[in-house]
Parts: sequence; C-alpha cells; structure tokens
Amino acid sequence: MVRIGAFLVGLFFSGWLLISFLIGAVAYVSDPPKATVEHEFHRDPKHVSFSFDGPLGTYDRPQLQRGFQVFKEVCSACHSLKFVAFRDLQALGYNEAEVKAIAKQWAIKTPDVDPKTGEMAGRDPVPADHFPKPFANNVAAAAANNNAIPPDLSLMTKARHHGPAYVYSLLTGFQAQPAELLKEFPDAKTPAGLHYNPYFPNLNLAMAPPLTAEGQVTYGPGQPKPTVDQMAQDVSAFLAWTAEPKLENRRRAGFATLLFLLIATGLAYMSYQNIWADKKKAA
Repeated sequence: MVRIGAFLVGLFFSGWLLISFLIGAVAYVSDPPKATVEHEFHRDPKHVSFSFDGPLGTYDRPQLQRGFQVFKEVCSACHSLKFVAFRDLQALGYNEAEVKAIAKQWAIKTPDVDPKTGEMAGRDPVPADHFPKPFANNVAAAAANNNAIPPDLSLMTKARHHGPAYVYSLLTGFQAQPAELLKEFPDAKTPAGLHYNPYFPNLNLAMAPPLTAEGQVTYGPGQPKPTVDQMAQDVSAFLAWTAEPKLENRRRAGFATLLFLLIATGLAYMSYQNIWADKKKAA
C-alpha cells in the first residue's frame, strides 16, 4: 500500500512538471523574449596570445615588469592589489634592494598608528607590506569615481571569464556608441559620465579609458614600443601573474607527478608480468 501511494505521489509531481514544461514551451514559442541591447552588442574578448598560454607556457619576466610599470603609473591611482605584497615582486626579477626602493617610493602610504599620539597616520611601505589601497574606504572610492567603486585587481583575471584576454579587450575596447545600436535601441544611449565598451557585460562602465596614447608609459631601452595595445597586453599579463603567481610551479609539479605515475604504472605492469608469468604458463 505504501509503495502504491508513493508511486501515485511521484506520478502526480511528474505530471505537474510535464504540464509546467509544456506551458513554458508554448509561451516561449508564442511570445519569445525580446532581444536586449546587451545580447545584441556585447562582444566576446579579442584573441590575444600570451607566453603563459597552454600547459607548457611560462611567464615572460620582462613583460611582467612592464605590466607592473603600467599598473604603477596608470592603474594604482584607483585600483588596489590587496593580496600582493611588495616582496612578491622579486618573482618578477627585481632584487631585494629594488623591491625596497619600490616600496619606499610608492605614492600611497601604508596606514599605521602613530606610537606617540595613538592616532592613525601613514608611513612608507616596506617589502613585507601589501600594496596599500588608494582610498580609505568605499565611500571615498565612490566619491572619487562617479559613484562606482574600482574593484581590487589581485584576482581579476581569475574572476572573469577569459581572464587576461578579457582585461586586454576591456582596456582596448573603448569606442563611440555605434549608430546601429541607437537606431535599434534608442533608449540605450550611454548615460552621461559612463563610457561605452562592448566587452563590458552591460556595455557601459564608469571607468574612463585608462590607456589613451602611445608613450603614456615610458619603457626602458631594449623594450617594445609602448603602444596602447602593447601596454594593455603587458598589464594584462601582470594581472594574470598577481592572480596565479605559482602557475609555473604548479605546472612543473603536475608534469613531475604525471611522469612519476607513468613510470610507476610501467613498473607495476612489469612486476605483474614477472610474478604471474609461471602461473600463466602452467595454466
């Protein structure tokens, strides 16, 4: 009796599920959802190649240093790197003295307590410090950026689909709003204070184009020409490193593990053949 009741209850819910599906399907066919401006004009990230792409890829240290320079001179005024310490920059090829100099000369001071007065004060960062935030709090950040809070960039390439390619596309994707968009969606004009970018999910963002001219950042001798495209690639690579600084170690460990498993599998197979060889012949 219990089984029959359970069967009837299951049949009842299955029937309602089927009816709901049919009603939804009929509604979708008879009144399909209207296309939105985001669906029509949002673009997938551009194709761009980096040295760390693929299972054998590694970071290009000179490119990471150039990307850090772009972040320092262009991005750090608004964005933070709260999960990165100055001493981590040694992985980019800077020596200890250079890291100390970078920390000491950083434009934003590290919040601290004055031991004499007990009041909050600022001091020069040291290598052990994480990169200080450019704003004291979210209220100050919003007030300085058209009511938009600039996100922390430490893990940005892990938080966005397509990672570095998304960052590169966003930095190089600012443009005038297409006439076709306004013709098809006249109410979708970019609001005042925002900037049109088809690589951003809702097409409009508060951040103004940060990279606007060739030579905006001066690279050292022997480095590529600092075009907008090159600077965007470099800072995208740097942010890929901040999000995954142990990428190369992880890949080396993975290949070592695979090699060990292949050798162990071969040895186990040969041992199996050797141990059971006589038994197989006897059989």
